[in-house]
Amino acid sequence: MTASEIRKAFLDFFVSKGHVIVPSAPIVVKNDPTLMFTNAGMNQFKDVFLGEAPAKSPRVADTQRCLRVSGKHNDLEEVGVDTYHHTMFEMLGNWSFGNYFKKDAIAWSWELLTEVYKLPKDRLYVTYFEGDQKEGLEKDTETYDLWKQFVDESHILPGNKKDNFWEMGETGPCGPCSEIHFDSRPDSERAEVDGATLVNAGHDQVIEIWNNVFMQFNRVKDGSLHQLPAKHVDTGMGFERLVRVLQGKTSNYDTDVFLPLIDFIAEKSGKKYNSAAKPGDEDWAAAVAMRVLADHVRAVSFTIVDGQLPASNKAGYVVRRILRRAVRYSYQTLGFKEPFFNQLVPLLAEQFKGVFDELYSQKDFVQKVVLEEETAFLRTLSAGIQKFNEVLNVSADNVIGGQAAFELSDTFGFPIDLTELMAREKGWTVDTTGFEAALQEQKTRSRAATAIDTGDWVVIKDDESVEFTGYDETETVAHIVKYRKVSAKGKDQYQIVLDKTPFYAESGGQVGDKGELVFPDGEIIDVTDTKKENGLIVHFTDKIPANPADALTAIVDTQRRHSIESNHTATHLMHAAMKQVLGTHVNQKGSLVNKDYLRFDFSHFTKVTDEEIAKIESIVNEKIRENIALKEERSVLYAEAIQTGVTALFGEKYGEYVRVITFDDNFSKELCGGTHVKATGQIAYFKIIAESAVAAGVRRIEAITGAAADAYINQQSQLLNQVKELLKNPKDIAKSIESLLEENAKLKKEIEKSILEKSSGLKDELAKKAQEINGVNFIAEHVELPNADAIKNLAYNLKDIVPNLYLVLAAEINGKPNITVMIADNLVKEKGLHAGNIVKELAKEVKGGGGGQPFFATAGGSDATGLNNALEKAKNFIP
Repeated sequence: MTASEIRKAFLDFFVSKGHVIVPSAPIVVKNDPTLMFTNAGMNQFKDVFLGEAPAKSPRVADTQRCLRVSGKHNDLEEVGVDTYHHTMFEMLGNWSFGNYFKKDAIAWSWELLTEVYKLPKDRLYVTYFEGDQKEGLEKDTETYDLWKQFVDESHILPGNKKDNFWEMGETGPCGPCSEIHFDSRPDSERAEVDGATLVNAGHDQVIEIWNNVFMQFNRVKDGSLHQLPAKHVDTGMGFERLVRVLQGKTSNYDTDVFLPLIDFIAEKSGKKYNSAAKPGDEDWAAAVAMRVLADHVRAVSFTIVDGQLPASNKAGYVVRRILRRAVRYSYQTLGFKEPFFNQLVPLLAEQFKGVFDELYSQKDFVQKVVLEEETAFLRTLSAGIQKFNEVLNVSADNVIGGQAAFELSDTFGFPIDLTELMAREKGWTVDTTGFEAALQEQKTRSRAATAIDTGDWVVIKDDESVEFTGYDETETVAHIVKYRKVSAKGKDQYQIVLDKTPFYAESGGQVGDKGELVFPDGEIIDVTDTKKENGLIVHFTDKIPANPADALTAIVDTQRRHSIESNHTATHLMHAAMKQVLGTHVNQKGSLVNKDYLRFDFSHFTKVTDEEIAKIESIVNEKIRENIALKEERSVLYAEAIQTGVTALFGEKYGEYVRVITFDDNFSKELCGGTHVKATGQIAYFKIIAESAVAAGVRRIEAITGAAADAYINQQSQLLNQVKELLKNPKDIAKSIESLLEENAKLKKEIEKSILEKSSGLKDELAKKAQEINGVNFIAEHVELPNADAIKNLAYNLKDIVPNLYLVLAAEINGKPNITVMIADNLVKEKGLHAGNIVKELAKEVKGGGGGQPFFATAGGSDATGLNNALEKAKNFIP
């Protein structure tokens, strides 16, 4: 079976068992502060497991793209080295939300593997939870007894809490699990060593392929376990591992999931891919490198598709780190000195066509981003090599210090293993202990800066549903459902959940509402922010009410909300206008909508010209003047909405039903959960104030509306009037300014000419003052020249006409001391004079510092009264 057939067989099987197939969620996580990336199939159902949202169907199945490179599940350094770890991987899964439990889950697992996929039963091993006395958890005998119906008892193995008790995190839903392992070793090896002894023992041919998690507990902050009100099933089967087993391979990379990519890499690099290579073999390094590239292009491509561009912090840094690891292997091991990694993107897009079409539709954009990042990092590698050589010059005992190695890694993106490799080539070593200490220190600082202590929910009202009323009103009578305390960076806050709320939670680029919670006893609590967490609307406050059970009135800051709505609607109008002016390739890549302005990142490969900006503004303002009424459609089937040509955003997770926002059916129609003006006339006016580049193929526009735009126009008008007055109210302002600039340029040239003439006169005058001391022609003088360039020019002119020159010039430039040292090349070699070292010493006299090359150096300072002392001191350096 091909990989595509294997995936289809899984989904078809669970459809036959009454499951609804749901699309993969984006790999980039939003509205969940505990995760940057989807790292398990269950992530998109987390709110269902937590009881914070209803299940859309009691039985679902899917194939979910996941990423594991950071946090608890960190597999990055193993990727490419072994045969079964990956950064991005597909997780096939089936779920039951309070429907079937262990009996059906186990029976269907066995049926699919042995009857549909025809895996040999004697190569399968299953596990069950052996219990844990410390936790007060008993052995999962139910799972053991169920497996006995299908599996020989010698293939049913007990597992400890580490392997057979699955937990979402430190708190949350959890429960015992049952893994299914496959032994792919040759029969000869199986005869010698019992496969049961190799399960969960790290053997690369006895691997876990499926995990059935039986969620029946909820772990709270104090560590105790409580029974969930409904029991759920959460299963995950690694697609790449399953394909490997079914295609009879010993490595995931030898399947048709990866081989097309690896074959392309091998062809372009001119190196053979040897999947059987072992550490120490001649082609081991190349095999690892090809696996790294084939794996990493998947992670990088899909994170970009889902809206996360490579960046220098947070999730963007993770993407950049993966990309750079691939580029390093490409450069260092495979010999690609020019960008190559990006060429894998179109091949990958073709491979996933029909599975994850998001990549195919954006392949050009993704390749452009990867190319730009790749090009930049190749420059970084070059700079890192230069820095490495500088480190060698100042290091002692043929050892590169740990702090220096860390700086190479942290500042220059120079990986530690590359530093070690280059050091070995020169017979040097690296203080890896010191490097690890510096790295750990940085991690500790980072953890301390981001540490969040979250308390358990205090439940006031047993109500799982939360109603958002903010589309229709800004004031709602409500009750507190639950609250909890959150501490971060030394500050305590509270998170409050209401049964009904008009407060919009930050989402889709629109910031969260602020406002008040007003209680019957007169107590007023400020809502400082509103966010979503796993689909739950959470209100942030600095305190909790004296009587949390009382009814309250939730009141949104309407003035702030209206400003936000104007900017949000303007964003929609601008997006539509940009598609008209720039082309249909324009797609949103990020946005921010707050009360002050709107920021819009979009796919476009060139700077937006002033003429194009003017056209976009004109179209948007025309639509504002038309006062187009908002057309809002709620609970529209996603498939039906897409068929009408509505704009949907890549990287957003849409449910079965969506909300459609339209301003003129023939102009702007988008899927959107945000709040908007009732008619475009409320925006009043729209003005773009900035356009810039964000990343390769991504531009950014910032704009303002309403009162802010009015104030901006008035400010610009006032500035223009001031310019007019300064220019004596000319008829043509542009022409007058152009004349001024031409006159200024002409005067500058005349001044430069005057300075050069003065410098030339000084040259002859100073040459006559040279003192011959021990074979050195020494000149130390104070000069009056207006800038450092003029002094430098004088120094080089003197060097041309005075042999054996040792020159020191002192000057005041704009009230600041300046010292220049020039030394003839032969004196540098013969007498060991070094301008850089000398100027550092002279700079002490003017309370400053400086440096430079052996033959030319400069210094500055803060005390010009010390210049004469510096000139007198200069003679002391003549040997």
